[in-house]
Formats: sequence, C-alpha cells, structure tokens
Amino acid sequence: MNNLFDIQDKVIAITGAAGVLAGGTAKYLQEQGAYVVYLDLFQDKVDATVEEAKKISDKCCGFACNVLDQDALDKVYDQVMETCGRVDVLINGAGGNMPGATIGPDQDVFDLKIEDYSKVLDLNLKGTVMPTMTFAKAFKKQGFGCVINFSSMSSPLALTRVLGYSNAKAAIDNFTRWMAAEMALKYGDKIRVNAIAPGFFISNQNRALLTNEDGTFTERGQQVINNTPFRRFGEQEEVYGTIHYLMSPAASFVTGTVVAVDGGFSTFSGV
Repeated sequence: MNNLFDIQDKVIAITGAAGVLAGGTAKYLQEQGAYVVYLDLFQDKVDATVEEAKKISDKCCGFACNVLDQDALDKVYDQVMETCGRVDVLINGAGGNMPGATIGPDQDVFDLKIEDYSKVLDLNLKGTVMPTMTFAKAFKKQGFGCVINFSSMSSPLALTRVLGYSNAKAAIDNFTRWMAAEMALKYGDKIRVNAIAPGFFISNQNRALLTNEDGTFTERGQQVINNTPFRRFGEQEEVYGTIHYLMSPAASFVTGTVVAVDGGFSTFSGV
C-alpha cells in the first residue's frame, strides 16, 4: 500500500446528501478524488446540490431517492450501477427528528406522540437498513464494499428529551455490529460496516436549542459544554477525516465499530 488513505476514484453513494453534514462530507470526498453519487429525497434539491458539486469536479451525479421506498431504492441502485459500474462505499446520511418525538422542556414522557415517534424510528433506522440492504447486493457480487452509518451521542447515553431519535440511533449501533459480522462471515473480509457518532455540532436543526440569538448558550447548550472536555461544539469539517479513514485502506481491519467524534463528551462524567 503506497497510500493508506487513498480514496481516489472510489464510487461513494451518500443518502441525505443535500443536507448539511452528509452534503459537506460528500463535497469533501469529491475534493479528495472520489466519484460521489448524491442521493436525497427531492429532485430539485439533488439538482441544485449536483450543480454546486460540479464546480469541484465532474466526478459526481445525483438521483432523487426515498430511503423508505424499496421500489425507489431499487431504481436508484440500477441507475448507479448503470452509470458507475460499481459502488465502493455507501454512507447512510439520511435521518432527522420531529418535535412530536421529542419531550419539550415543559412536557414529560407521557406527552410523546407515538405517530411521530414511529416516523422518527422509520426515517433513522429503516432509512439506514433499507439502503444498506439494497447496496450491499453489489458488495456481495463484487466481494468488496464499505458501509458507514451515522449514529449519535444519544445512542449510548440517556440524553433527555430526544427519545425517538435516541432509540433509533441505538438500534443503528446494533445494526452496524450485526451487519458487520454478517457480511464478513458470509462474504469475506473485504466488506466492512462501521458507524460514526458525532458529538454536538451547531446546525440549523439544533441552533435554537443550543444557542441564543446573541450567541450565548442556552441552558441545554451550557449543559453540553460542561460535559464536553474540549469545552466547545464541534465544527462540521471535524467529521470528515474519520469518515475518510473508515473507507480507506488504512481501516482494512476495522469493522463493526462506532467511532465517537465528540470532543470527549462520551468519556466524561462531568464530575
């Protein structure tokens, strides 16, 4: 191996690629020479994202895809294989939360809306399982491939309020380990499945939850900072390197892991 971190010309399919974190990761990987397939729910968002991505290089394409629709996934799988001939990596970046699956500051667990809870479970868990099952067919045929899932700090820890999201991400950890063993035992050591667990990053989704309009921390934001040894929130770019590593030859003996990228949050008791 001349370059343990070489991902030049790897074909990488990324769900949720019109979003902030998955989209930023996609552009970073394209800058490293990979061919990136941008997948997201709405065609107009995919088109706009790919238009921007083509400013980096022509090594990209995009398709609209509902990760909870098997027919749509099968169609996209065929389109990717027809366009690219193979797929080396799947990054499951699609996910999210809903207010009804979250316990508000003036609520308790009995205010949970089960319908929204179910939707959050479906989006995060089934929205990871179904694309993995679809694209892993290529890995089985090829004899190689890599899956990277998105877990969360809410998976191993009992973070207050985000019940539905926490339950789904905990299940993703289990699925990551389960699928890693299943693929390796049946199809060999060139197929790997791992996950990253980002700590707290400021995004449009959580900005109002963690910061005030004047930039100071909310009560919850301050609680997060108090329990993070780095004493700051993460920067989006600080996720990219771990994802790069997990898909590279440098991680050829790494499978079934959930890697924390969290400034120490998961290791610290706050005492």
